[in-house]
Amino acid sequence: MQLKTYLRIVRASAWYDLTVTIGFATPWSFALVHQCLSQLNSSLGIAGEFPAFAAAHVLMANLLGSIVTIWAVLRLRDTRIEYGRYDAAGRALFSMWQLYAVAHGASQIILAFTVVEIAFGIAQLLPVQKPGSN
Repeated sequence: MQLKTYLRIVRASAWYDLTVTIGFATPWSFALVHQCLSQLNSSLGIAGEFPAFAAAHVLMANLLGSIVTIWAVLRLRDTRIEYGRYDAAGRALFSMWQLYAVAHGASQIILAFTVVEIAFGIAQLLPVQKPGSN
């Protein structure tokens, strides 16, 4: 893959992360995201649940939202091959934990996010042709 194409993928994954996780960054925005996901899950009759969160659970969601938002902004401001490789590793971990959660009763809506995690992870692991090499 050409370097320019690879860096576009890294930026696209950063925009995706920013869009999907910024709502997790504060207790107030997370309450809205949680409510929307719960309603979507219920209205579509999807297996699994989005249970009510205690304060400690909200804290964990806020930490996730905060750090992923910062990580996304870093990749947008300073896009590098190395960041794409680290991001791929993070996506492998996120995918495993999402699958674990669904296997233990979490809403299957999470699987839609897992598909995106896996796709961006694979794309960011592909070999990159550096400029000047043939």
